Amino acid sequence: MLDEAIEYLDIKPSGTYVDMTLGGGGHSELILERIPEGTLFCFDQDEYALEYAKKRLAKFSNVTFIKDNFVNAAARLKEKGIIQVDGILFDLGVSSFQFDIPERGFSYQTDNPLDMRMDLNQSENAMTIVNTYTQDKIAEILFRYGEEPFARVIAKKIVEYRFHKPIETTFELVDIIKGALPNKILRKKGHPAKQTFQALRIAVNDELGVLEKALHDSIGLLKLGGRLVTITFHSLEDRICKTVFRNYATIDIPKGVPILVDEIPVLRLVTKHVVKPQESEVLANNRAHSAKLRAVEKTL
Repeated sequence: MLDEAIEYLDIKPSGTYVDMTLGGGGHSELILERIPEGTLFCFDQDEYALEYAKKRLAKFSNVTFIKDNFVNAAARLKEKGIIQVDGILFDLGVSSFQFDIPERGFSYQTDNPLDMRMDLNQSENAMTIVNTYTQDKIAEILFRYGEEPFARVIAKKIVEYRFHKPIETTFELVDIIKGALPNKILRKKGHPAKQTFQALRIAVNDELGVLEKALHDSIGLLKLGGRLVTITFHSLEDRICKTVFRNYATIDIPKGVPILVDEIPVLRLVTKHVVKPQESEVLANNRAHSAKLRAVEKTL
């Protein structure tokens, strides 16, 4: 959703912008083309993505790259004297780099070490979780972050398997999951490991916790009239964005109390409902089918 994200950012040529999820640099490149007199700050905790994007964006002199999780963005920007910006973009989920490099262990389609870390400097990975967490904790992760209805059965099979040997690869985990699920589920469309892998990835990287904090911080960073745009790829992320945005865009008035409201909310919902990708984009890139875009504007 490159074009839609840029449209909703409502970019000013001399503005200051933040790409919280640099990835391959696609969004950043379009932003930079529109801010010849402005500045862009790009965050990513993945060293590979940063190096790739630096090469792609080498022709621009008004971009600053910061290797860090976007949960620390407000503090890192303050270090550089930036306390307010005109626009912020979050393109959430796993980047193509992480899926397309098999040895990162994000995909259930190839057999590789079970990793899933976005920041390779952190110690805990997916292998740590499946081999050391209790059965109840694993089940909680699978149900909470993957909305996996067979979370308890899969967790039980994981613990039984690791009693004999550690779970080390993606295909080992896939086989365990398949062995835990009934045939009627295995015959259904879609990969049976999808929800479990999603849940482990979210847990390894604390994706939901850092997202909620980063959204609150980002709203505080916006100038009056500044825009915040998010693109999510599963319901848990979208629910957080929707809830945070609506809380800031609502004035709490007790029911039945005749009050003349002279307050204005902190945010205005630019998109009343989620914006979904065009059919042509989904046909060109199947990963886009679950994308949902939301945009808000700072009003106070």
